[in-house]
Amino acid sequence: MAQAPPPRRVAPPAGCGMIPDMGTGRRRVLVVEDETGIVEPVVAALEREGFTPVVAGTLEEARAAFEAEAPDIVLLDVMLPDGSGFDLCRDLRRTSDVPVIMVTARGDEMDRIVGLEIGADDYVVKPFSARELVARVRAVLRRFEATSRVEAPAEAVAIAVGGVRLDTARRQATLDGEPLELSRKEYELLTLLMRNAGAVVTREQAIEEVWDTNWFGSTKTLDVHVSGLRKKLGDDPTAPTYIHTARGVGFRFAGADELEAGAATP
Repeated sequence: MAQAPPPRRVAPPAGCGMIPDMGTGRRRVLVVEDETGIVEPVVAALEREGFTPVVAGTLEEARAAFEAEAPDIVLLDVMLPDGSGFDLCRDLRRTSDVPVIMVTARGDEMDRIVGLEIGADDYVVKPFSARELVARVRAVLRRFEATSRVEAPAEAVAIAVGGVRLDTARRQATLDGEPLELSRKEYELLTLLMRNAGAVVTREQAIEEVWDTNWFGSTKTLDVHVSGLRKKLGDDPTAPTYIHTARGVGFRFAGADELEAGAATP
């Protein structure tokens, strides 16, 4: 089988030119995009704001670039010459928590939901301004880096409510002893809800703590992630065991007493 070509530091489509390695200290942004008209202004804006862009025009180039460059964030187009960006996002989520922003001309709500459910952190629909995109990159990185710096308190290494258990030191979740495959945002949302088990977490609080106080996107992303968590927890949204909806307010993870009472009911 032919091997993917070695990744190059900023290898944009013809006409974009090469950007030299700016050395360490600049965060790398992997731009997976095949349209020159989009790559040029995005690369210029990222450079201007102190980032090191690395461009790949296909899925094959993107996989090679990701391994070679270890980017801090990925801007990922959905429609690429050799396949779907959704497939690459799924692949990345199996081994990495790197932030991913989906970039696409497809504004259909289902596309956005699919992107968020498979682990994307944000979703940008073309046309967009390079300035807005860079602002989103900064917002997603800020949240990711803040989360990465937080160390679990010694007294809260494990959180257990009913059959759900979180190992906050290892960032692992289980349901009845079986591991749960959660995206980074799903894990953070579940942690927030379980730390406040029995109490309502408002939509505003969830967006602020799991996403960002300057979140650009729709709060619909919260509903998508709650829906994803319910599926993985085996919750029936019409009669949930764990995640309950407080209409017009937010969401509540069932308290331990409530779950014990439910288990005792014949």
